[in-house]
Amino acid sequence: MSEGIEDIEIQLLLDAIYRHYHYDFRHYARASIKRRLLQARSQWGYDSISAIQSAVLHDESILPQLLNFLTVQVSEMFRDPSYFRALREKVVPHLRTYPSLKVWVAGCSQGEELYSLAVLFAEEGLFERTIFYATDINPAALRAAQAGVYPLDRIQLFTKNHRLSGGHSSLSDHYTADYDRAVFSKSLRERTVFSDHSLVTDAAFGEMHLISCRNVLIYFDRELQDRVVGLFGESLVHGGFLGIGSKESLRFSEHADMFAEFVREEKIYRRSA
Repeated sequence: MSEGIEDIEIQLLLDAIYRHYHYDFRHYARASIKRRLLQARSQWGYDSISAIQSAVLHDESILPQLLNFLTVQVSEMFRDPSYFRALREKVVPHLRTYPSLKVWVAGCSQGEELYSLAVLFAEEGLFERTIFYATDINPAALRAAQAGVYPLDRIQLFTKNHRLSGGHSSLSDHYTADYDRAVFSKSLRERTVFSDHSLVTDAAFGEMHLISCRNVLIYFDRELQDRVVGLFGESLVHGGFLGIGSKESLRFSEHADMFAEFVREEKIYRRSA
Protein backbone atom coordinates (compact mmCIF):
# COMPACT_ATOMS: atom_id res chain seq x y z
CA MET A 1 0.00 0.00 0.00
CA SER A 2 1.32 3.45 -0.88
CA GLU A 3 2.24 5.85 1.88
CA GLY A 4 -0.26 8.39 0.52
CA ILE A 5 -3.19 6.01 0.87
CA GLU A 6 -2.07 5.07 4.38
CA ASP A 7 -2.04 8.75 5.38
CA ILE A 8 -5.57 9.16 4.01
CA GLU A 9 -6.69 6.13 6.02
CA ILE A 10 -5.20 7.60 9.19
CA GLN A 11 -6.99 10.91 8.68
CA LEU A 12 -10.30 9.12 8.06
CA LEU A 13 -9.80 6.99 11.19
CA LEU A 14 -9.06 10.01 13.38
CA ASP A 15 -12.10 11.83 11.95
CA ALA A 16 -14.26 8.78 12.63
CA ILE A 17 -13.06 8.46 16.24
CA TYR A 18 -13.82 12.15 16.82
CA ARG A 19 -17.26 12.06 15.22
CA HIS A 20 -18.39 8.84 16.87
CA TYR A 21 -16.64 8.87 20.25
CA HIS A 22 -15.59 12.55 20.67
CA TYR A 23 -11.96 11.70 21.30
CA ASP A 24 -9.92 14.16 19.24
CA PHE A 25 -6.50 12.99 18.02
CA ARG A 26 -6.62 15.02 14.81
CA HIS A 27 -3.96 17.48 15.98
CA TYR A 28 -1.59 15.02 17.57
CA ALA A 29 1.84 14.89 15.92
CA ARG A 30 1.14 12.78 12.86
CA ALA A 31 4.42 10.83 12.80
CA SER A 32 3.82 9.61 16.35
CA ILE A 33 0.17 8.71 15.70
CA LYS A 34 1.13 6.85 12.54
CA ARG A 35 3.78 4.84 14.37
CA ARG A 36 1.31 3.81 17.07
CA LEU A 37 -1.44 2.90 14.63
CA LEU A 38 0.97 0.72 12.67
CA GLN A 39 1.87 -1.01 15.93
CA ALA A 40 -1.82 -1.62 16.62
CA ARG A 41 -2.39 -2.92 13.09
CA SER A 42 0.54 -5.31 13.44
CA GLN A 43 -0.44 -6.60 16.89
CA TRP A 44 -4.08 -7.08 15.94
CA GLY A 45 -3.27 -8.72 12.62
CA TYR A 46 -5.22 -6.28 10.45
CA ASP A 47 -4.14 -5.73 6.87
CA SER A 48 -4.92 -1.99 6.81
CA ILE A 49 -5.69 1.08 8.93
CA SER A 50 -9.15 1.04 7.33
CA ALA A 51 -9.76 -2.32 9.00
CA ILE A 52 -9.07 -0.68 12.37
CA GLN A 53 -11.59 2.04 11.48
CA SER A 54 -14.26 -0.55 10.67
CA ALA A 55 -13.56 -2.44 13.88
CA VAL A 56 -13.61 0.59 16.18
CA LEU A 57 -16.83 1.95 14.65
CA HIS A 58 -18.72 -1.35 14.88
CA ASP A 59 -17.35 -2.71 18.17
CA GLU A 60 -17.18 -0.29 21.11
CA SER A 61 -14.93 -2.68 23.04
CA ILE A 62 -12.12 -1.89 20.58
CA LEU A 63 -11.90 1.77 21.58
CA PRO A 64 -10.31 1.29 25.04
CA GLN A 65 -7.70 -0.96 23.47
CA LEU A 66 -6.99 1.61 20.77
CA LEU A 67 -6.69 4.38 23.38
CA ASN A 68 -3.88 2.40 24.99
CA PHE A 69 -1.97 2.67 21.72
CA LEU A 70 -2.81 6.33 21.03
CA THR A 71 -2.02 7.67 24.52
CA VAL A 72 1.45 7.41 26.03
CA GLN A 73 1.59 5.45 29.28
CA VAL A 74 5.34 5.46 29.89
CA SER A 75 6.51 7.26 33.02
CA GLU A 76 8.26 6.72 36.36
CA MET A 77 8.18 8.28 39.79
CA PHE A 78 10.40 11.36 40.15
CA ARG A 79 11.32 11.09 36.47
CA ASP A 80 14.12 13.59 35.79
CA PRO A 81 14.94 14.03 39.49
CA SER A 82 16.47 17.48 38.94
CA TYR A 83 13.01 18.77 37.93
CA PHE A 84 11.56 17.66 41.26
CA ARG A 85 14.56 19.05 43.12
CA ALA A 86 13.93 22.41 41.43
CA LEU A 87 10.27 22.27 42.49
CA ARG A 88 11.36 21.47 46.04
CA GLU A 89 14.05 24.14 46.29
CA LYS A 90 12.75 26.95 44.05
CA VAL A 91 8.96 26.62 43.74
CA VAL A 92 7.89 25.26 47.14
CA PRO A 93 9.11 28.38 49.04
CA HIS A 94 6.63 30.43 46.98
CA LEU A 95 3.84 27.90 47.41
CA ARG A 96 4.29 28.07 51.18
CA THR A 97 2.91 31.62 51.10
CA TYR A 98 -0.58 30.39 50.11
CA PRO A 99 -3.06 29.18 52.75
CA SER A 100 -4.42 26.58 50.32
CA LEU A 101 -3.12 25.15 47.06
CA LYS A 102 -4.39 23.53 43.89
CA VAL A 103 -2.10 21.37 41.77
CA TRP A 104 -3.05 19.96 38.38
CA VAL A 105 -1.23 16.94 36.95
CA ALA A 106 -2.39 17.12 33.32
CA GLY A 107 -2.01 13.89 31.36
CA CYS A 108 -1.40 11.95 34.57
CA SER A 109 -1.10 8.57 32.80
CA GLN A 110 -0.92 5.82 35.43
CA GLY A 111 -0.18 8.21 38.28
CA GLU A 112 3.58 8.12 38.77
CA GLU A 113 3.92 11.91 38.61
CA LEU A 114 0.92 12.43 40.88
CA TYR A 115 2.39 10.21 43.60
CA SER A 116 5.77 11.89 43.18
CA LEU A 117 4.21 15.28 43.86
CA ALA A 118 2.11 13.93 46.72
CA VAL A 119 5.22 12.51 48.41
CA LEU A 120 7.15 15.75 47.80
CA PHE A 121 4.33 17.89 49.19
CA ALA A 122 4.05 15.60 52.23
CA GLU A 123 7.78 15.93 52.88
CA GLU A 124 7.57 19.71 52.58
CA GLY A 125 4.54 20.03 54.85
CA LEU A 126 2.18 21.22 52.12
CA PHE A 127 0.12 18.10 51.56
CA GLU A 128 -2.71 18.89 53.99
CA ARG A 129 -3.39 22.28 52.37
CA THR A 130 -3.33 20.97 48.79
CA ILE A 131 -5.97 19.59 46.44
CA PHE A 132 -4.50 17.63 43.53
CA TYR A 133 -6.29 17.23 40.23
CA ALA A 134 -5.12 14.25 38.16
CA THR A 135 -6.54 14.15 34.64
CA ASP A 136 -6.20 12.00 31.55
CA ILE A 137 -8.34 11.03 28.55
CA ASN A 138 -7.66 7.33 28.99
CA PRO A 139 -10.10 5.72 31.48
CA ALA A 140 -7.83 2.70 31.97
CA ALA A 141 -4.91 4.95 32.87
CA LEU A 142 -7.06 6.86 35.38
CA ARG A 143 -8.14 3.61 37.01
CA ALA A 144 -4.50 2.56 37.30
CA ALA A 145 -3.60 5.95 38.80
CA GLN A 146 -6.39 5.63 41.37
CA ALA A 147 -5.19 2.15 42.32
CA GLY A 148 -1.57 3.26 42.85
CA VAL A 149 -0.18 -0.23 42.21
CA TYR A 150 3.13 -0.71 40.40
CA PRO A 151 5.36 -3.71 39.67
CA LEU A 152 7.80 -4.23 42.52
CA ASP A 153 10.73 -4.39 40.12
CA ARG A 154 10.20 -0.68 39.30
CA ILE A 155 10.61 0.43 42.92
CA GLN A 156 14.42 0.41 42.87
CA LEU A 157 14.38 3.06 40.10
CA PHE A 158 11.64 5.05 41.84
CA THR A 159 13.65 5.02 45.08
CA LYS A 160 16.83 6.16 43.35
CA ASN A 161 14.98 9.00 41.61
CA HIS A 162 13.35 10.04 44.89
CA ARG A 163 16.72 10.25 46.62
CA LEU A 164 18.24 12.28 43.76
CA SER A 165 15.26 14.64 43.87
CA GLY A 166 16.18 15.65 47.41
CA GLY A 167 13.69 13.41 49.15
CA HIS A 168 14.14 13.33 52.90
CA SER A 169 11.87 10.47 53.86
CA SER A 170 12.11 6.84 52.82
CA LEU A 171 9.95 6.06 49.80
CA SER A 172 9.17 2.74 51.47
CA ASP A 173 7.21 4.70 54.08
CA HIS A 174 4.62 5.38 51.40
CA TYR A 175 3.91 1.90 50.02
CA THR A 176 3.52 -1.70 51.08
CA ALA A 177 5.04 -4.61 49.19
CA ASP A 178 2.48 -7.22 48.18
CA TYR A 179 3.99 -10.22 46.38
CA ASP A 180 5.35 -8.70 43.14
CA ARG A 181 3.55 -5.38 43.55
CA ALA A 182 4.06 -2.12 45.41
CA VAL A 183 0.78 -0.63 46.63
CA PHE A 184 1.02 3.07 47.44
CA SER A 185 -0.79 4.35 50.49
CA LYS A 186 -4.40 5.49 50.08
CA SER A 187 -3.48 8.54 52.16
CA LEU A 188 -1.40 9.87 49.24
CA ARG A 189 -4.52 10.16 47.08
CA GLU A 190 -7.07 11.16 49.69
CA ARG A 191 -6.72 14.77 48.54
CA THR A 192 -6.80 13.96 44.81
CA VAL A 193 -9.65 14.45 42.35
CA PHE A 194 -9.27 12.04 39.42
CA SER A 195 -11.05 13.24 36.30
CA ASP A 196 -11.45 12.51 32.60
CA HIS A 197 -10.24 15.68 30.89
CA SER A 198 -9.10 16.33 27.33
CA LEU A 199 -6.51 19.01 26.70
CA VAL A 200 -7.79 19.07 23.12
CA THR A 201 -11.45 19.87 23.71
CA ASP A 202 -12.16 20.64 27.38
CA ALA A 203 -12.08 23.95 29.23
CA ALA A 204 -9.58 25.37 31.70
CA PHE A 205 -9.27 24.31 35.32
CA GLY A 206 -9.37 27.52 37.34
CA GLU A 207 -7.16 28.90 40.09
CA MET A 208 -4.27 26.42 39.91
CA HIS A 209 -1.03 27.25 41.73
CA LEU A 210 1.04 24.58 39.95
CA ILE A 211 0.44 22.70 36.71
CA SER A 212 2.77 19.85 35.85
CA CYS A 213 2.34 18.52 32.33
CA ARG A 214 5.52 16.82 31.28
CA ASN A 215 6.22 15.04 27.99
CA VAL A 216 2.71 15.59 26.65
CA LEU A 217 3.13 18.65 24.41
CA ILE A 218 5.69 16.82 22.26
CA TYR A 219 2.90 14.59 20.97
CA PHE A 220 0.83 17.55 19.72
CA ASP A 221 1.16 19.59 16.54
CA ARG A 222 1.90 23.33 16.78
CA GLU A 223 -1.76 24.39 16.64
CA LEU A 224 -2.72 22.11 19.51
CA GLN A 225 0.35 23.06 21.53
CA ASP A 226 -0.75 26.69 21.30
CA ARG A 227 -4.24 25.82 22.49
CA VAL A 228 -2.94 23.86 25.46
CA VAL A 229 -0.42 26.51 26.53
CA GLY A 230 -3.23 29.08 26.43
CA LEU A 231 -5.40 26.71 28.49
CA PHE A 232 -2.67 26.43 31.11
CA GLY A 233 -2.29 30.19 31.22
CA GLU A 234 -6.02 30.59 31.83
CA SER A 235 -5.93 27.91 34.53
CA LEU A 236 -3.12 29.40 36.64
CA VAL A 237 -3.38 32.07 39.29
CA HIS A 238 -1.18 35.09 38.64
CA GLY A 239 2.28 34.01 39.74
CA GLY A 240 1.38 30.32 39.42
CA PHE A 241 3.87 27.79 38.04
CA LEU A 242 3.95 25.53 35.00
CA GLY A 243 6.35 22.63 34.54
CA ILE A 244 6.79 20.93 31.17
CA GLY A 245 9.08 18.23 29.77
CA SER A 246 12.79 18.57 29.15
CA LYS A 247 12.33 18.43 25.36
CA GLU A 248 9.43 20.88 25.35
CA SER A 249 9.40 24.66 25.14
CA LEU A 250 7.01 27.60 25.25
CA ARG A 251 9.35 29.70 23.13
CA PHE A 252 7.39 29.45 19.89
CA SER A 253 3.90 29.48 21.37
CA GLU A 254 1.62 32.39 20.61
CA HIS A 255 0.89 32.45 24.35
CA ALA A 256 4.54 32.58 25.42
CA ASP A 257 4.15 36.15 26.68
CA MET A 258 1.84 34.86 29.43
CA PHE A 259 4.84 33.22 31.08
CA ALA A 260 8.31 34.07 32.34
CA GLU A 261 11.10 31.53 32.66
CA PHE A 262 11.55 30.63 36.31
CA VAL A 263 13.99 27.71 36.26
CA ARG A 264 15.19 27.65 32.67
CA GLU A 265 17.14 24.40 32.73
CA GLU A 266 14.18 22.47 34.18
CA LYS A 267 11.51 24.09 31.96
CA ILE A 268 9.62 25.63 34.87
CA TYR A 269 7.70 28.80 34.03
CA ARG A 270 5.72 31.34 36.01
CA ARG A 271 2.45 33.00 34.98
CA SER A 272 3.39 36.63 34.52
CA ALA A 273 0.66 38.31 32.50
